[in-house]
Amino acid sequence: MNTVPASIPVLRWAADRACLSDAILEKHFRKWPLWLTGEAQPTLKQLENFARLTHTPIGYFFLPEPPELELPVPDFRTLRDEAMLEPSSALLDTLYLCQQRQEWFRDYARMHGLPRLTFVGSVTLADQAEDVAEAMRQSLSLSIAERKGLPTWMDALRQLIAKAEEAGVLVMASSIVGSNSHRKLNVDEFRGFALADDLAPLVFLNGADSKAAQMFTLAHELAHIWLGESGVSDPEAGNIPEQGIEKWCNQVAAELLMPLDELRQVYEPGSSVAAEIQRLARLFKVSTLVALRRLFDAGFIDQTTLWQCYRKEVERIRGLERSSGGGDFYRTLGARTGKLFARAILSSTLEGQTLFQDAFRMLGVRKTSTFYEAARELGVML
Repeated sequence: MNTVPASIPVLRWAADRACLSDAILEKHFRKWPLWLTGEAQPTLKQLENFARLTHTPIGYFFLPEPPELELPVPDFRTLRDEAMLEPSSALLDTLYLCQQRQEWFRDYARMHGLPRLTFVGSVTLADQAEDVAEAMRQSLSLSIAERKGLPTWMDALRQLIAKAEEAGVLVMASSIVGSNSHRKLNVDEFRGFALADDLAPLVFLNGADSKAAQMFTLAHELAHIWLGESGVSDPEAGNIPEQGIEKWCNQVAAELLMPLDELRQVYEPGSSVAAEIQRLARLFKVSTLVALRRLFDAGFIDQTTLWQCYRKEVERIRGLERSSGGGDFYRTLGARTGKLFARAILSSTLEGQTLFQDAFRMLGVRKTSTFYEAARELGVML
């Protein structure tokens, strides 16, 4: 049986990136421990299977050392003010897929004469967060009073996504890579990213996060679009990023979702901080961390109280379950790809302008029957 000289450092690196333990890998590949010591080598078939399991290009295994992989857009994520570690294959593959979708929609927009979106790149870091948030509310036709009247955070998130897509922003939310339910996205790695473009601006939300947290991420990434700055983010409402762009986008997002003028009108000073942030979060349909941060921004609590409550609230939130990302396939298809994109590529394919194989790949469907059912569910065909 012919074997191939796979690089031991790259084998180890691929396994670590895929978060696969030695025990799990030994179940798939009996000689896995011997591969790592050089006492045995995989066959070509085994290496191909290992590459698929770890989502690694097979050519990497013939390199002497692991490649240095970088994100194709700026990385605004920080961990204790230090750059994050190498991006996972799940994050990279999600970014690449969204870039393919964006490129397709950009061509679609040109072909159909869609107007360029003047709000993309229309502001700078020198602009005040309050002014930018108000301009965004006008462009998105957002009403704070209307959002207060919505029953749940899910309804508020759906409304904000719909408003963004009506304005021309592609919004995609998923907890998995493409349509592969076995490849989960990790909230601890990233919460979202923005791909700025005046014909096809795109925002991606990590659907594994809570709905309230996704609201803030969406607002944060929309601020990136208005700024005209692409990048991967890990926005957390109560935290203050060191990077200027992230700090500014957080300020705009907080003002967009919970304007200080509105907060001052409804604030109840007699309540405890813990009770007040719960009430305000329900009222404005934001996370408790957003509410806490805004109490500080408004001068209702001092910095010591902010950080004491912040740590307690983070611990409480970590104990809660995040969203599962399940549900009806056709509804989640519209969320994963965005209804704006899905309807465009479905109609383009039905009109013969896009190949079915390209549509299947970007939508994450495999069967023609699934494609036609999705077209009916999303109102593209009767």
